[in-house]
Amino acid sequence: MTQPFQLAACAEMLFRELPVAERVAHLIERGFLVEIWDWRKHDIKALAASGARFSSMTGYVSGTLADDAGADELLRTARQSIPVAKEIGCPRLNLHGTGLDDKGLPVVASSGATPAMWLKAVDTLRRIADLGEEQGVTFVLENLNEAVDHPGVPFARAADTIALVEAVNRPSLRLNLDLYHAQIGEGHLVELCGRALPLIGEIQVADVPGRHEPGTGEIHYPAIARALHAMGYRGVVGLEAWPESDSELALRRFRDAFTLSH
Repeated sequence: MTQPFQLAACAEMLFRELPVAERVAHLIERGFLVEIWDWRKHDIKALAASGARFSSMTGYVSGTLADDAGADELLRTARQSIPVAKEIGCPRLNLHGTGLDDKGLPVVASSGATPAMWLKAVDTLRRIADLGEEQGVTFVLENLNEAVDHPGVPFARAADTIALVEAVNRPSLRLNLDLYHAQIGEGHLVELCGRALPLIGEIQVADVPGRHEPGTGEIHYPAIARALHAMGYRGVVGLEAWPESDSELALRRFRDAFTLSH
């Protein structure tokens, strides 16, 4: 049995009956990297002192990609997020097509991106890449799904995020390829992983339907793991899922799905 990937887990979604510090401690004890979302909701000094290795965190507070005021706000709050990432040693700062509210809905909804929006989004992401280079951090752009969780988010599909990251073509901007969202939006996950491989900064997973851990739905994650290994991927795979029953079982199922047998 081999474990070729770096496994991470989201402290926002697991062990939710516990304070965040205890959730993080549980993940450390079990050998997982840790993901967090909105850094404003956490005791950053405590996280920095926890001994955790962080995989990613939300890299902005507010803003959007495709309008002037929103782009300026995105850059402003991304700049605020960088010292936090450095304090906790988090290498990747996550972005979306637009800011999301506390229900995951877009602060600026869209029925589709116009050509002008695409051009503005590329310009905004070039500015983000400049900031990442200047500060020595990597921003990652996450695909989302519109059908279930995030209706009205522009640039939601993996095809969209791939196109934007390719257009910018800078090492300081990569993909956060979320396979849960991609299964709902597009499917063909193995092919999608191969297409996105040169651009991937991190992969996130959950099963469909329900957004629970691997093994609870329709995605055969052991096959995905074998395909990623065959492609040469050795990076982070993060569990961003609500446990179907309990967090310990969710982590076991996740680890089993991404452990390869010879």
